[in-house]
Amino acid sequence: MAESTAVREAEGPGGPGAGAVTDAEVVRFTSELIRIDTTNRGGGEGNERPAAEYAAERLAEAGVEPVVLESAPGRANVVARIEGTDPSADALLVHGHLDVVPAQPADWTVPPFSGEVRDGMVWGRGAVDMKNMDAMVLAVVRAWAREGRRPRRDIVVAFTADEEDSAAYGAQWLVDRHAGLFEGCTEAVGESGGYTFHAERSGGGPPVRLYPVGAGERGTAWLRLSAHGRAGHGSKVNRDNAVGALVTAMARIYAHRWPVRLTPTVRAALDGIAAALGAGGGPSSPGFEPERDTDALLARLGSAAPLVDNTVRNSANPTMLSAGYKVNVVPGSATGHVDGRVLPGAEAGFEAVMDELTGPDVTWEYAHRSPALTAPVDAPVFAAMRDALLEFDPGGHVVPYCMGGGTDAKQFAGLGITGYGFAPLRLPPGFDYHALYHGVDERVPVDALHFGVRVLDRFLTTA
Repeated sequence: MAESTAVREAEGPGGPGAGAVTDAEVVRFTSELIRIDTTNRGGGEGNERPAAEYAAERLAEAGVEPVVLESAPGRANVVARIEGTDPSADALLVHGHLDVVPAQPADWTVPPFSGEVRDGMVWGRGAVDMKNMDAMVLAVVRAWAREGRRPRRDIVVAFTADEEDSAAYGAQWLVDRHAGLFEGCTEAVGESGGYTFHAERSGGGPPVRLYPVGAGERGTAWLRLSAHGRAGHGSKVNRDNAVGALVTAMARIYAHRWPVRLTPTVRAALDGIAAALGAGGGPSSPGFEPERDTDALLARLGSAAPLVDNTVRNSANPTMLSAGYKVNVVPGSATGHVDGRVLPGAEAGFEAVMDELTGPDVTWEYAHRSPALTAPVDAPVFAAMRDALLEFDPGGHVVPYCMGGGTDAKQFAGLGITGYGFAPLRLPPGFDYHALYHGVDERVPVDALHFGVRVLDRFLTTA
């Protein structure tokens, strides 16, 4: 197995020579996409059009017929369909976003929109979130065209705008206005999954290479809190102080300890990680009680705990406060914002707790919300992702996990499409992948892109 894997890695899809072309393209595409500044500053301010045109041109060169769809000036999306060999099979959606979060050049070692290749890495904003995956998709589709290959099922490719804000100009707009482009799609893959996570074994020994594949997302519950009171002079006693009421409610929210709630995805993740690390005592063990035993299990998972520790509970973090205009004036109103994240099936309980924590003097409403998602880990498509990863890293351990945040999968779920996180990368030990999301000096190893192209090609042609 190891020998044949080495041959496949050296040659790449299509045999000798083809892999070299694909390797060069995926690096070039990643670099060139990074050079296109698609910063999304929120509030409708963004310009993905140049990147959308770039992606559309690469697809058209491969004989694919992309559609560029602009939801507002500059806010462009690309959708294309590659016909499969089995017309009876359901279609698979592969989506990646084109926008990136802002970057401050003064904080970076290299200019964030240079796309520079240095020290075996491609540097720049979007290198891991998520122009690397966009580039891998383009490289795979072009490899199919060169080699005269087709996937088994129809593949719908979507490059979207506005994922880094509300998706109103991107995936949500596509779902609302152009649902027909996704006809027949039952499953989807997108960002945040299939990467190497190096974890220490329980009791010592060489690290374990985990490959977490996204099979769920917590729901987004961004809240706006409001308090109203009696305005007056700051020197006078005021028991109807809006600021006091708001900060008291915010303090209760901050101090609240949410109970453990293990979804099927998180249970499977804990079991799989514990087994791979020899930590034992997962949720499937006899006598395991989630509220009593989960934190102890997370402690035994050591460096692997961050894969799951923020998805065993709901969460709510106070993030913004706004009130007043002068230090000696008690304002008549105050507002605050809370970033809430909700596990699948826990929405009603979350709302009840927020009613209790805000109390009678503060009201709350959703500023933005999106659903929690869950995807079956025993489905054939999950097995296909696992098999593709293990073909090129037989010593790895593929486990499901639930994402703490959210992706465009939430929008596509509105069309009944089940979403998974799968943007494969083989990363070296010590490479802090999670810290680079929205972080300074974002970069991706060239070798990881080569690995990702091979895994993605294997998965998309066999799924």
